[in-house]
Amino acid sequence: MPTESVSEPTYTLYRRGIELLEDGDFEDATEPLAEAARRAPEKSSVREALGRAYYRAGRFRQAVVEFEAVVENHHVNDYAHFCLGRALSKTGEVDRARHHLALASNLRPDRRDYRFYRQILDA
Repeated sequence: MPTESVSEPTYTLYRRGIELLEDGDFEDATEPLAEAARRAPEKSSVREALGRAYYRAGRFRQAVVEFEAVVENHHVNDYAHFCLGRALSKTGEVDRARHHLALASNLRPDRRDYRFYRQILDA
């Protein structure tokens, strides 16, 4: 870890990670977000952002860990269930993926994208 991030506030690390994520620098985003998550593992917003960065960087197993942490603390977070389902599908855990995509779809029946990915796994 670079020495400058040791003294950076956790929120600054989080914001830098979000900016990198939004810019499409997924792998680079994982570094400040992982440090922010290490410092504040209870912060679902940080864990979700780190999960998104891992997912977009193709690090699906690590994404699963982060989305599971969010779902564990926020059982009705439809987006976290959706992301967890997508990440699980990429690791080959189709049954678990179906379960979380179904939860996301049931929590937010108005979301077509949730239904779309659920239907892909049901096919």
